[in-house]
Amino acid sequence: MQALVIHSAGDLRVEEIPTPDVGPGQLLVRVRCGGICGSDLHYYQHGGFGTIRVKEPMVLGHEVAGVIDTVGAGVTGFKPGERIAVSPSRPCGVCRYCQQGLQNHCLDMRYYGSAMRSPHVQGAFRQEIVVETNQAHRLADSVSDGEGAMAEPLAVALHAVRRAGPLLGQRVLVTGCGPIGALVIIAARRAGAAHIVATDVSEHTLGKALKVGADEAINVATEPDGLARFTADKGDFGVLFEASGNERALRGALDAVRPRGVIVQLGLGGDMTLPVNTLVAKEFDLRGAFRFHEEFAIAVELLNKGLVDVKPLISATLSYRDSARAFALAADRSQAMKVLLNFD
Repeated sequence: MQALVIHSAGDLRVEEIPTPDVGPGQLLVRVRCGGICGSDLHYYQHGGFGTIRVKEPMVLGHEVAGVIDTVGAGVTGFKPGERIAVSPSRPCGVCRYCQQGLQNHCLDMRYYGSAMRSPHVQGAFRQEIVVETNQAHRLADSVSDGEGAMAEPLAVALHAVRRAGPLLGQRVLVTGCGPIGALVIIAARRAGAAHIVATDVSEHTLGKALKVGADEAINVATEPDGLARFTADKGDFGVLFEASGNERALRGALDAVRPRGVIVQLGLGGDMTLPVNTLVAKEFDLRGAFRFHEEFAIAVELLNKGLVDVKPLISATLSYRDSARAFALAADRSQAMKVLLNFD
């Protein structure tokens, strides 16, 4: 079969790789659609991020949906021809964090398309992949392959919203409205947020934020004081989701968050210098949000029941053979949110 293999920054190749044998309890899946994530872009553009670098050829990708081709011995509950979204997360299940229900902090995690381990964990941008049955989540006929591939980033957003605590009736600020920030808007609205304000530096991105449920959108590039009206009486928002990974975005939002507000940091952009005096004086709760676990099944259920709509975030679908154009488009926030690859 063919796969998209990254060798170094800018060196992404379509290569022939073998299809693994299907073992007991496993499924052979024909991948139909995959979403280009921010981490995929970092590998493609920079050869990695932070201290994590590509040291050997690695198949990219972790946001995929497909159709079951073959079921392994002993498999029950699945059959060939069924369409599924594939969770890329494979925690060990036995380490102390898995035993505590913190599988996203697994000490022996294998996550598709990740150079964090050596040898690297090969990804899912391939025509066929063998998965465990606990990674497979059925898609309803009403859900497209592209929407199914969005289950993974939606799960990231759902985990962030869960980390924030109850949102019913809350006034929420989301800084950074790329795919994850926009999905946080969807998840926060589903969780009962009463008013959502989104900030970004791209008009295209902010337009999508409004389309998926934000009440207001502020371009902080053209309106740098756009949050000033929310700073009276020590702040207006009870919850801040910082999805840009930009220190200026976080610092610029703190005056608009009320005392004892919750700040959920899910954007990754390197180390930040924070105004600790402000965090202390306003008694903020600063919480991280990293990946997901059980939220993947919740994401698929919400999609299957039509309780969330991710279609406005899908900008284009291109063949995996045209990966250079697809990755260039995915990196252009003036034109695209989520770019999908077709593996049929």
